[in-house]
Amino acid sequence: MFKPVMNATVFPALAAGVSSCKIVPTSSSSAPKLEVGEVQVNPDIKLRYMVYRPAHPKDTVLFLHGFPETMYAWKPIAESLSSDYEVHAFDWPGYGQSSRPGADRFSYAPKDYARVLADYVRTSGIDSSKLVIYATDIGALPALLAALEQPDIARKIIVGDFAPFDRPQYMYESLQGLKSKPSSEVVRAAMNKNRDDILANTFFRGMSAQERYALPQAFRDDIAKGWAGDVTSADAFFHYYSSFTRDQDYFEANMAKLKVPVKVVWGEQDIYIKKEMGVEYANRTGVELSILPKLGHYPHLQAPEQTVHEVHTAFSAGSHPVSD
Repeated sequence: MFKPVMNATVFPALAAGVSSCKIVPTSSSSAPKLEVGEVQVNPDIKLRYMVYRPAHPKDTVLFLHGFPETMYAWKPIAESLSSDYEVHAFDWPGYGQSSRPGADRFSYAPKDYARVLADYVRTSGIDSSKLVIYATDIGALPALLAALEQPDIARKIIVGDFAPFDRPQYMYESLQGLKSKPSSEVVRAAMNKNRDDILANTFFRGMSAQERYALPQAFRDDIAKGWAGDVTSADAFFHYYSSFTRDQDYFEANMAKLKVPVKVVWGEQDIYIKKEMGVEYANRTGVELSILPKLGHYPHLQAPEQTVHEVHTAFSAGSHPVSD
């Protein structure tokens, strides 16, 4: 059970939100339960979390969101999987309703996010031998860094549409600008000023009108509500990038030590971080790679059924961490 839960609410899984993947439970009493609450994972960080709990879960899934998302990016997928698996998601610090400490107390760096992830897995009492982590964008490098420090953190990690290496040539212009000062301060200011444009267009940039996909209004509203305070989501993103190159270089120098099986999943039409980044990582490490045709930077939002398939496949493959 999730031990140190505070302010948690529990209700049937189908009671809230909009899902593109429907569950039909055999009875209301057997329907998976959804908990939404807060948990203190370390002295500085309290996370808002979401957990679906079926009566008899086979295994456990933990989803890690990217920018500018919140944990509710995973809600339709979590609902679809919750008849078989216990499904977790949380807001990263600086996003949604999780803590937003000042940068003097928390750096928002990938390595710090990795420690938050490890703290969450430990605090929630998740059995790592039954856990698959699915991480995208800013969530992916922390997942891999956490696995370097704790080789048994999961039985498998699925990552995608992120930047494991310092390869600015594969990244969108504004992301390149966040890599160093003074351009990073300019990008930060622009992102804070243009919040509404970012929330309206980030998920669809580069797509034709016909290619755009629906996003639940509740998800949009949750992102907008969470983009507030002394540390906005744009500020958290800026601080993440302040240490990004350092942590990318650390990962590249140590990735051969990774013991947890990894799969890479990438949107073929990702304009923010080009698929060549994923191809290089897969080629250099020998991990499995899936390039998803016609999908962009947010495959889990654009084609949630593909993410559901990836999770089912990860468990059916029976992968386990490699021991020394």
